[in-house]
Amino acid sequence: MRVNISVHGRWHAFELANGLHRRGAMGRLVTTYPALLARRFVSEGIDIRSRPLLELRRRLYDRWHIGTKPDLAIAVAFARYAAQTAISNADILVGWSSATLEAIAPARAAGLKVVVERGSTHIRNQMRILTEAYDDFGLVYEGTQAGIIERELAEYDSADAIAVPTSYAADTFVAEGIARDRLIVNAYGVDLARFAPAPRAVDTGRPVRVLFVGRVGIQKGVPWLLNAFASVDRAAELHLIGPVDPEVAAFLVEQSANVVVRGALPGPALAAEYARADIFCLPSLQEGGVPLTLLQAMASGLPSIVSPAAQGPLCAERDGLVVPTKSVEGIAAALDRLIRSPEERLAMGTNARNVVAHGYDWQDYADRALAAYQTLLD
Repeated sequence: MRVNISVHGRWHAFELANGLHRRGAMGRLVTTYPALLARRFVSEGIDIRSRPLLELRRRLYDRWHIGTKPDLAIAVAFARYAAQTAISNADILVGWSSATLEAIAPARAAGLKVVVERGSTHIRNQMRILTEAYDDFGLVYEGTQAGIIERELAEYDSADAIAVPTSYAADTFVAEGIARDRLIVNAYGVDLARFAPAPRAVDTGRPVRVLFVGRVGIQKGVPWLLNAFASVDRAAELHLIGPVDPEVAAFLVEQSANVVVRGALPGPALAAEYARADIFCLPSLQEGGVPLTLLQAMASGLPSIVSPAAQGPLCAERDGLVVPTKSVEGIAAALDRLIRSPEERLAMGTNARNVVAHGYDWQDYADRALAAYQTLLD
């Protein structure tokens, strides 16, 4: 079997490519990343084709808002490029959602099976949840262009299979009329060597550090986390790591000195942040399941407080605590429980590491993907 991968950006495609390459099944990687930069992350021997100007356009807009929002134009242009470069000498095309549509028909005409990677819930479910959440604050959610939604719906209908990270995400597709046997449920992985438990004492002599890593905004449940943390009457600090969305800026201004807004940090710095933390918290409204930051926290030996949307492989009451979505009281109670119980924190963190160490490294992910692709060909 030979698999070609088409991804506008990086996502977890490079880890998938490396895992398939180790099994002798990787063909060509088509990406917007500059080839020299992509080579830093993928194995020698993988054929890389790139459209770096598309990546540059996206980054210029994300940083300086130069021009109009480019997501739709990039998706169309990249899918057309994939149609030219990603369907030769392969049995399977794996393409990322919204940027694969124009490549599906040529790929299937060439005899390939097409798998669309969707790293979240069904796009209609995502839009519904976030529209309601923004409305709670008198805001209008404008995060996804109508053209992107139309493209994704067409891709769902046209692909041979849709890959999602959890049963939670799969259920949203079934609710929208997608047959379950067209869904590949495959949890992501984590670098177990890079993210490893740090020595942690029962009594550290310092405030308990609660860590959030992700986009600091409504989608990740940050307003509810802030309100919950403010009600916890114990010595603790909340560290927020990630880019800050404008709509939560007012919440951050009103917080005490125990809330530390760190901003975005480079990827290599994250392992040290998990090592300094005592609790990980991610009360997301919408994730699709298995956030990479949750796997990193679990691999680092941290107990986690998460919503059902972000639960992933976490086993409630064993590896961490699951709280209701948008529940200030639930988050506050979970924080209070783990802050006052260092023994329970350490036990849950040990359990969490054991879970991800047995089935959740990146090669495990690639092997499960390979087995699913083989089923499509049989």
